[in-house]
Amino acid sequence: MKVQKHPANFFYHLSPARMLLLFYFIALLASTFILSLPFAYKTGELEPFIDRLFMAVSALSVTGLSTFSISDTFSFTGLIFLTIILHLGLLGVMSISTMILILFGRRIGISERRLIMQDQNLYNYGGMVQLIKQIVIIVFSVELIMIVVLGTYFLSYFPTAKEAFFQAYFHTISSLSNGGFALENDSLIPYAHDYILQLMTMFLIIVGAIGFPVLVELKTFITMPKVKRRTFRFSLYTKLTTTTFFMLLVAGALLLYLFDMEQFFKGKAWHEVLFLTLFQSTTTRSAGLSTMDVSLLSDANQLVMSILMFIGASPSSAGGGIRTTTFALVIIFIITYARGGKRVKVFHREVYEDDLMKAVTVTLLATMMFVFGVLLVTFVEPFPLQAVIFEVASAFGTVGLSQGITPYLTTFSKIILMIFMFIGRIGLVTFLLTFRDETTPTTIRYPKERIMIG
Repeated sequence: MKVQKHPANFFYHLSPARMLLLFYFIALLASTFILSLPFAYKTGELEPFIDRLFMAVSALSVTGLSTFSISDTFSFTGLIFLTIILHLGLLGVMSISTMILILFGRRIGISERRLIMQDQNLYNYGGMVQLIKQIVIIVFSVELIMIVVLGTYFLSYFPTAKEAFFQAYFHTISSLSNGGFALENDSLIPYAHDYILQLMTMFLIIVGAIGFPVLVELKTFITMPKVKRRTFRFSLYTKLTTTTFFMLLVAGALLLYLFDMEQFFKGKAWHEVLFLTLFQSTTTRSAGLSTMDVSLLSDANQLVMSILMFIGASPSSAGGGIRTTTFALVIIFIITYARGGKRVKVFHREVYEDDLMKAVTVTLLATMMFVFGVLLVTFVEPFPLQAVIFEVASAFGTVGLSQGITPYLTTFSKIILMIFMFIGRIGLVTFLLTFRDETTPTTIRYPKERIMIG
């Protein structure tokens, strides 16, 4: 007699990675649906389906690439819908789901904890729910404070308080989520000389990109008694993430200046150059907002920005890319091997071989995917190679910067970019784990043999 399978069994046997992928796919369908409602548009006329889907993927992955002007197309309701999707992308599907369950008094079981662990790139169950609570509190606290501050600041730009505070609301969420959407068609170029606004925007971008566990540790450090601070030790993750993040920020700004000091930045005041390079280096890693026309930069700087976008933000953040820790571990591994070292050490701690293998695997896979994606888009598009590299890097890093070619891409290229944005949001590790068969035994061993390398 054939046993009838219950529909729930299908979900029960899914691995956490596959379950998470399914949840994000459902979230994508829901996002596409709400962006397909006629009252989300000023005229009531819908954009083509491929463009609505592209916008939904871009918002959910907090990328910011768009095939049409959001300020000219979306109604007030549509912009609110967009910020809701950005929140979902910022916190992650499982963080939002966890908070809803907590609000309804539901217990967070092992299944939910496994999904949270996968979504936030965590290694154990301990303190997981508390971590999610802390993340949500920090995010919404920063949002509330910055909306009030920016709203007050924008009163000098807009005629009414309603306009000023809505601009502040949208700008805060777009910056904090690293979504990169702007209500101006030319991003933040009109505010290129407003250094106060740029500082506040950079603060929001860094908060969203540096990694939520870093923010939680920093909050714990700040709020604890001064006596305990002397013995407090930040985790290796926080030390490595923060160091790599700000080293890349400074290095990016310096390279941007050096490669265009005789061209784009020539004749500009020192303070203008400082803020242009710092802001662009900050936003290039994950946010996509811009205070300059990036297409005017030299080819060398276009490549620098593409590399920064490829690296992306930190793990357990709103950004994509291979992530800062991955990049740092690969560089440290290369240096260690060149020096004849056998063990990789960072900040007086030895790195697990599994983490090192994961970093190398992610980097190699990302590089191969990136090259393949560039080849495919280049094959069907008439645009210069540099523009295509820039666009694909922007999608993979969920950044949102563009040289203006996004609206003119073919449907095929849009699909390629959507795949990159989606993978960039869920993370390459999660993407790889969806192919793992956890039921297959791995007890069989074979004789070892050396292979000639190099």
